[in-house]
Amino acid sequence: MVARVNTVAFHGIDVQTVDVQVQIANGLPAFNIVGLPDKAVAESKERVRAALHALGLSLPPKRLTVNLAPADVAKEGSHYDLPIALGLLAAMEVIPKEELEEYLVLGELSLDAGIRAVAGILPAAMHATANDNRLICPESCGGEAAWAGDLDILAPRDLLQLINHIKGTQVMGRPTATLGDQGPMMVPDMAEVKGQETAKRALEIAAAGGHNLLMIGPPGSGKSMLASCLPGILPPLSPREALEVSMIHSLAGTLPDGGLLKRRPFRDPHHSASLPALIGGGHKVKPGEISLAHNGVLFLDELPEFARATLESLRQPLETGDALVARVNNHVKYPARFQLIAAMNPCRCGHLGDADLECTKVPRCAADYQAKISGPMMDRIDMQVDVPAVKVSDLENDTPGEKSSVVAQRVQAARQIQEDRYAQYEDCGYGVNAYADGKILEDIAPLEDDARALLNKTMERAKLSARAYFRVMRVARTIADLDGGAGILTKTHIAEALSYRRVSMGS
Repeated sequence: MVARVNTVAFHGIDVQTVDVQVQIANGLPAFNIVGLPDKAVAESKERVRAALHALGLSLPPKRLTVNLAPADVAKEGSHYDLPIALGLLAAMEVIPKEELEEYLVLGELSLDAGIRAVAGILPAAMHATANDNRLICPESCGGEAAWAGDLDILAPRDLLQLINHIKGTQVMGRPTATLGDQGPMMVPDMAEVKGQETAKRALEIAAAGGHNLLMIGPPGSGKSMLASCLPGILPPLSPREALEVSMIHSLAGTLPDGGLLKRRPFRDPHHSASLPALIGGGHKVKPGEISLAHNGVLFLDELPEFARATLESLRQPLETGDALVARVNNHVKYPARFQLIAAMNPCRCGHLGDADLECTKVPRCAADYQAKISGPMMDRIDMQVDVPAVKVSDLENDTPGEKSSVVAQRVQAARQIQEDRYAQYEDCGYGVNAYADGKILEDIAPLEDDARALLNKTMERAKLSARAYFRVMRVARTIADLDGGAGILTKTHIAEALSYRRVSMGS
């Protein structure tokens, strides 16, 4: 007799149905799991055996075989425990196997028959909705699965409750969709930043258009503080963006309290982070920091201190919005459309240009330090601004600055203009100016004659690349949107965008 239960396997953000086939046959007592299981799946038989024993059931003294089909796809994770246990119960005729045919099942079993939370519930629920399946998942993950739409969900706390429901002696209700408890937003207010008006303006433009930003200045000038203010002026995630981000965090197991994320991610890895930690990878190919920052911000402090290969690996994701992890026998892709905010000192000592503080190796040390950031990488950063040392007069100035809430209103208004604009283009796949390209950019960023002449003249004199040309137009488009969404870009818009493009970083 063969009982069948459906579950899933994850390949990046993609989900594949796995058929769990359980057979009880005559022969020497054995319990085998086949179908390329990893260590966690192979150990599942001991958890299943203990969970059934906790319910007063024992496995029959026969040959038990569990096949995870398709057999040539690697199976990873502990979420196979529950489908294997239900398949055994159906094969033992404890529960009717017909009741399980329409369900996708995920869950890890405790030794006392409790059902523990597992990663990847939200993408599995979306897959179940797309394939007209129903879903069985742990109770703690029910609020997460409920966001997948009109889906029939069972979220038991233990195996006994699920058996009773299947037999009709107990009824479980559908779980309610929940928002993850991320706690209060503990970020500095922009009013607390003393001076640095140019950097504040650049940060507002970057937030409004989703542009990449590099801040360059001496230690203690406020670069990290400015970056930490950014979450306070960014708009909340839209429902579609929240689903995308939550699916990635669900796969990574970092979704708070099994609910949907409501704020844009802000990831700030240490400069010692490895390439797999930043891009994704490892033995089980988990999403990296750039994917966890999808639809949010990736802040890289002390940019030149990151390994050269790690920084260079960001070049392709910055262009394509995807993180592709290639293996000999597998390729895994995660979404990675993030906003890069970076900070760095102008040289190793940090005081380039200050005759009283700079080291004796200037300008050679500055050139060597800046050379850690390659030209192609720098070319992909839309805005580069100087953040000079704060003056004593600014520190003693008691005049309150502009609050983040006020700046956030302007950012939200500019984002709404962009969202309405890009809604007119079918399948453009974005809603901010930072990703506009090709014919769409030509349509949305017409230039006055004076503005075009200034841009072309600067292109020739500064030897800007074609990529830089279009990035200047995108920044100018955002500046115009902050001014109310003027249809045509003026010389003033282009001049301000160009002022953020090239920064003097020493001789």
